[in-house]
Amino acid sequence: MSKAITFSEYGTPEVLRLSEVTPPEPGPGQVRIRVRAASVNPLDMKIRSGLMAGAVPARFPVIPGLDAAGVVDVVGEGADAAVGDEVLGATVGGSYSEYATLEQPVAKPAALSWEVAASLVTVGRTAFRVLAQLGVREGQTLLVHGAGGSVGVIAVQLAVARGITVIATVGEHDIERVTALGAVAVRYGDGWVQRAKTAAPQGVDCVFDASGAGVLADSVALTGDSAHVITIADMSAAQHGVRFSAGGADQAEEALPQLVQLAAAGMLTVPIWRTYPLEQAAIAHADLEAHRNRGKAVLLP
Repeated sequence: MSKAITFSEYGTPEVLRLSEVTPPEPGPGQVRIRVRAASVNPLDMKIRSGLMAGAVPARFPVIPGLDAAGVVDVVGEGADAAVGDEVLGATVGGSYSEYATLEQPVAKPAALSWEVAASLVTVGRTAFRVLAQLGVREGQTLLVHGAGGSVGVIAVQLAVARGITVIATVGEHDIERVTALGAVAVRYGDGWVQRAKTAAPQGVDCVFDASGAGVLADSVALTGDSAHVITIADMSAAQHGVRFSAGGADQAEEALPQLVQLAAAGMLTVPIWRTYPLEQAAIAHADLEAHRNRGKAVLLP
């Protein structure tokens, strides 16, 4: 038996419990890892609260978590890894656990910390995917809403590295940090449209909304075409003719290996805000729901 965080009903962070579970067995192409770090993502909290029950129905008890990094201890048939390898990737069956199963594990370079390795998976692939879906190119201008968040920070860095001018809406406390990444940061909230226009007199070609802050109508007007706006956070997307990007079949297999190499080379920063022992998963959820974090929260089993 091993330890894992589970929940057996939807609710507040208090439904999360430290439990004894049977370690998972990897299927074909999968590996089991001894988890060294598990990332906490906003989707974890939406699933736990029941907000995603329609799209992701729970089969209780649930082990939360989307991604992890650790050391391979069991290899499934045909998996591209060996016992003892240090890897990271998306989990099957949850990551808030001492042991987890990974699909398509990616080797973790020695230069990458466990915390960053675990934190790169979901947010990195999301940023990579949406930029590809927008088709934004070198020389164009991209507006990123929620650029101070974990997905937004990576989207800004990837876009800047590709020669794209980035305008970023952020909170006052994030202006200096996001500006340092190469974006032109402007304060979000009332008046953001005029501030964005002032920052981008050449116009805005595409918008990546990672905030879900009710900015879609103005974003469509700013670009002149709803096809040039994508959100990962605003469920009213269809009302504005905007695409809601949720991953699934759209995940690019090449994304994670590229992101890992960029991060290992120091060309991509993933800010880690705080680490927690596994048994404090409920505290981590409460902190993120209260928006206390300025970067990724990570569990260390």
